[in-house]
Amino acid sequence: MEVYENRELTQIIIGFCYKIHTQIGPGFPEKIYANALKIKLHKANLEFCIEKEFAVEFENQIIGKFRCDLVVENKVIVELKAVAGFQPKLFKSQVISYLKASNIKTGLLINFGNSSCEINRFVV
Repeated sequence: MEVYENRELTQIIIGFCYKIHTQIGPGFPEKIYANALKIKLHKANLEFCIEKEFAVEFENQIIGKFRCDLVVENKVIVELKAVAGFQPKLFKSQVISYLKASNIKTGLLINFGNSSCEINRFVV
């Protein structure tokens, strides 16, 4: 079994996402799934921040900012999608870039758009 940072926390979040997908199913906008996940995180007494803003630096200068969907316990970036069909590679690149820019080590890309919930975990 692979051991990595924030394993238990990501397992909890992933479990919530599977439960949400089972109960709600695919076909809704991303915001619906985000709201459901916020309820689950709140009930579990997990700290989370919605659309947390991070600065992007280049050569020690801030060149812009981005917002990720959720940051849980200041340890895991969660990026939510509700896209039917194939997930573009851009989504994965987006999460990896967010991790590098935020100095957070663990990320989850969750897609609720298909008949089964798709989850990608990233550790940088």
